[in-house]
Order: sequence, then C-alpha cells, then structure tokens
Amino acid sequence: MVKKYKASTGVDEFYYGALDETEVAIITGSPERIEFLQTLNIEMPQEPVRAYGDNKTAEIAVSNGNVTVTAAFHRLPEEDKAVLFGLEKTETGLYSYGSTDTPPYVACIFAKTYQDGSKEWVGLPKGLFMRPTINSQTKADGVEFSTEETSAEFMDREVSGFTEEKSVVFGRDEKGSTAQRDALFQAIFGKAYPSTATTTTTTTV
Repeated sequence: MVKKYKASTGVDEFYYGALDETEVAIITGSPERIEFLQTLNIEMPQEPVRAYGDNKTAEIAVSNGNVTVTAAFHRLPEEDKAVLFGLEKTETGLYSYGSTDTPPYVACIFAKTYQDGSKEWVGLPKGLFMRPTINSQTKADGVEFSTEETSAEFMDREVSGFTEEKSVVFGRDEKGSTAQRDALFQAIFGKAYPSTATTTTTTTV
C-alpha cells in the first residue's frame, strides 16, 4: 500500500442531520448542507495517567477528553440556526434565543480537500451545537466580511461496522472515487449521499 503524505488544502461539503429520538431512523429527514464552510477544527485531547510503585512508574493509562468542534462559516442561514440551536420561530418569521432553548443531537459530515482531487471525509456521529457569539462592526474605508463561528461538543455513538461506539469516523476517496463518502453517509446518517439529477434538453434547429 502506498502511503499518502500530502496535506489538505481546503474544506467543503458540510452536512448535518438531527438525530431521530424515536430511533426509527438515524436522522430525521435528509442530510442538510450548509455552504461556504471556512474552517473546522476538531479537538480530541488525551492525557496520560500514571500509576506509581517502588518509586517508579508502574503503569500508564490514557484518559480521553471531550471531543470539541469549532466551525466557522461565511454565514449561517436562519433555517439552519433554528435546527442546530433549537430556536423558536414565530409565524411572522422571527427567530429568538432564550434560556429554554434545547438544541437537538445532530450528526455531521464534512470533507477535507486535497490538491490532487482526493477528499478525506470526516463524520461526527452525535453532538450538540452551542449558540454563537453575535459580532458586528462599523464599515470603514474598505469592505470586510464577517464570519459566523460556532462550537459543539460530540460524544460516542454506535456506528455500523464498528464493535465499539465512536465519536469521529474517517474515510478517504481518491480523485473520481466516492466509495468511502457513500459508506460514511450510510454509517453516520443512515441515508445516501444527496445527489441532484440534471436534465439536459437539446433543441434541434
């Protein structure tokens, strides 16, 4: 097997889905995409724990910390905020934040892209997104685009194909291949990768 050493150069295709609390399916509905993902960082801390005896280390174990995700988007649409943060919406279209907001458990998938056309798909099986900070600033001499950043905490969940519960799942496709992507969507969402059929009409003159 040939090892790959090229680093990723971008991120793309962020999808999420609210987990089905009835457990009839993995997620309710179909995976929903949020476009224009800018950055996504996953922190998976580990800490060594030492046991001592006879004035030396007898054993070392590894303590796994919480999986924390920080994501920045060009903009988060209100429809996605309502789902991710559990916001209430009025009949007139107003959204609100309140002390009783209860965000649902969600699953997420995104792609790390490479210059050679390959993609590494990353799946997050179960987590909660936290409300973002609202930032605004005055317009000065130039134009500066704002960024909407949010954080989330993820936990282990049963994922088909693995004997133990998992909190992050990876799969890599070479250019032109979608096998790992399709397998990850089924494992994380229980749904096929969303595809849009394009119909071409030819007019004869």
